[in-house]
Parts: sequence; C-alpha cells; structure tokens
Amino acid sequence: MAEQQKVALITGGIGGIGTSMCRRLAADGFRVVANYHPAENEAAEAWLQDPENQAVAGVAAGDVSDPEDSARMVAEVEAEHGPISVLVNCAGITRDVTFKKMTAEQWQAVINVNLNSVFNVTRPIWNGMLDRGYGRVINISSINGQRGQFGQTNYAAAKAGMHGFTMSLAQEGAAKGVTVNTVSPGYVETAMTAAMRDDVRESIIGGIPMRRMGRPEEIASVVAFLAAEENAYITGANIPVNGGLFIK
Repeated sequence: MAEQQKVALITGGIGGIGTSMCRRLAADGFRVVANYHPAENEAAEAWLQDPENQAVAGVAAGDVSDPEDSARMVAEVEAEHGPISVLVNCAGITRDVTFKKMTAEQWQAVINVNLNSVFNVTRPIWNGMLDRGYGRVINISSINGQRGQFGQTNYAAAKAGMHGFTMSLAQEGAAKGVTVNTVSPGYVETAMTAAMRDDVRESIIGGIPMRRMGRPEEIASVVAFLAAEENAYITGANIPVNGGLFIK
C-alpha cells in the first residue's frame, strides 16, 4: 500500500511568499492546505481557482491571532485531510511607525499576528507530532528580526521572538523526531515591494550585495529543504535568505 501523503499547513498561505511555498510543497508531494484570514474569503476562493494553485489540496479560514479560532481551524484541517506533519508559520502583518508615535494597538496587532500566532497554531498540532514521532515546524521570520529596523520595533520584536521560540521548542522536539527551524528572508519581490516608489526600491537594491531582491521561490526552496524527510538532523537553526544584506 502506498504511503499516505504528508499534510502541510501554511499560515498566510495565499500571500506572495506563502503562495510560492504552497506550490513548491505541493510539487514535492505534500497535501498542502493554505490558511487565510476569514476576511479574505473571496480572495481565497479566487486563489484556489488559479490554475497554478490546482495542486494545492485546499484552503482553511482561520484568525491565527486568536487561539480558539486557530484550534478550530487545525481540528477542521486534520478532520478533512489527516494529521499535519509540516507546519509553516508564515502569517504576518506590518504597522510601521516610529516608537515615539506607536500606539498600543499597533504594537499588539503585530505581536498578535506575527508572534502569538506561532503559539496559537503550533500548540494544537504539537502533541500529535510528538505522539507520531515525526514533524516539521518552520517559522518564517525576517532579516529585521536579526538586525532591527527603524520604525519596526513591533515587527522586529515579533520576528526575533519567533526564533527564540524555535530554539526552545527545537530542544523539546529533538528526541521525538520533530524539528523546528526558522527561515529569515531579506527583501523579496512581492506585491508589497513592487508597490514601493522607484527611488526607494532602487536604494534598497543598491544596498544588497547581490544587487537584487529575492524571489519568493527562493524562500520556498529553503522551506522545502527543511520540510524534507531526509533533513531530520537540522533543528533550532535560523537560515538567512537575504542576498548578503546581513551576515552574522
């Protein structure tokens, strides 16, 4: 009997980088489910109809900033598709503003979506991974979680916190065959960076040693590497994918 497809859940899966991850993991043989925020229902349906996303098994609405809604979503995904073997925590937002002007709402919104979501979604999946003796948790952080960034105290704190979570949880999962790793992209070609003013964009690219932004597929490739069954000895790592912009 053929081995059952491993299920991969990707939060923020219908976004620019998330879409590339979904397509890559589906091409690698995973049964992929893309999470999206419930407010994006129409966008998610349109995304699923895109011929390039036809290999994706499905989409799942869930507010990852809410622990109860995250648990509900995970339960529904596992009931429909089977136990989740690979979790990619990719959901994220920005509320960029100098700390002097930052409101409590701007701080909490970013911490809730970018950091608390990692707890909210991983928690209902974790025990099953331990019990089965297999799992991959991959947290998508950012170069700015490593070096900080003007106007991003909220975002940088959340992204740095993701790797603290990774390093600690990796130690808890290691003996059970569950790996936990972080990927920290630099500037990536997405709709958000494409919308920047030309002079701002060129200034950013000028500071990158490779003289270009990354492609979403290049982030997805690293995620696919960490998700692969044979890469079971890598855990607690933070892999930078930034074109040499920050080297540590």
